Amino acid sequence: MNIILNGEPAELHGTTVADLIAQTAPQQPFAVAVNTVFVPKGAYAETVLNENDKVDIVRPVVGG
Repeated sequence: MNIILNGEPAELHGTTVADLIAQTAPQQPFAVAVNTVFVPKGAYAETVLNENDKVDIVRPVVGG
């Protein structure tokens, strides 16, 4: 399935946010949004992605 990951086309080998996290292995900590909606960590396994969904995996910004 093709999705848009952080603004770039990507191929997902699976159907859920959990599958995407397993495939991309982002560095901790991170947050996930699907079509601009935040996905809680506990909902990754049941959040199904669809063709051309826009997914953002972001890291918090800290500093001063």
